[in-house]
Amino acid sequence: MPHADKPYQLHDQVGFRMRQANQRHLTIFARYIPHLTPMQFAALSKLDELGAVSQNDLGRQTAMDAATMKGVIDRLARKGFVATEADPSDQRRLLVRLTEAGKDIYAAAVPPARAITEETLGPLTAREQARFLQLLAKLAL
Repeated sequence: MPHADKPYQLHDQVGFRMRQANQRHLTIFARYIPHLTPMQFAALSKLDELGAVSQNDLGRQTAMDAATMKGVIDRLARKGFVATEADPSDQRRLLVRLTEAGKDIYAAAVPPARAITEETLGPLTAREQARFLQLLAKLAL
């Protein structure tokens, strides 16, 4: 644990360690699912779970800001994985939904996504994995 009386060492800092772990995770993700980014997969996952939702709601559900979410949706739409349509109850609002191709690509990506989680957490024991995920959830509040 870093202390104020010790010299500042970058490799002891939480942000540095989290960035290293995230970079490792992103490398694993790219190896298993090279045709989607983690953010695109997150959007597909939530759309599969929720059905048609507004871009704003999808952004909240995936922890992405509005500009990032718009870019993700635009790229997924170009690939034919999502479609947008006006909300029948509010024509100013766009709803996003999975296309059949989006449902197929998501279903095909779920088994590799499980393997990504397994490999990312692989250096930890089962008990450490559970505790690590609990602690991450606590930090994310």
